[in-house]
Amino acid sequence: MRYGLESTENWQGEEWAVRAVGGGAAAKHYRCPGCDQEIPPGVPHLVAWPRFGAGVDDRRHWHKACWNARDRRSARLQRSRNAPRY
Repeated sequence: MRYGLESTENWQGEEWAVRAVGGGAAAKHYRCPGCDQEIPPGVPHLVAWPRFGAGVDDRRHWHKACWNARDRRSARLQRSRNAPRY
């Protein structure tokens, strides 16, 4: 199975849809908002988006550990100006 079952989790006062992505389905580079590090192709991870009022552009790809630690992460992570944006 390339994609996991979708679940709903509460975070920051709203419901989020969360789905696991298997390594075989992870074909692009993504940037994790939890640690600001790259998720390379072939690495299993999670995709999360607000359940209501969100579009495709609101989806975020997270490392599983970063999603689990999202309440302990700083919201002010910043990349250098030359860092790639995926």
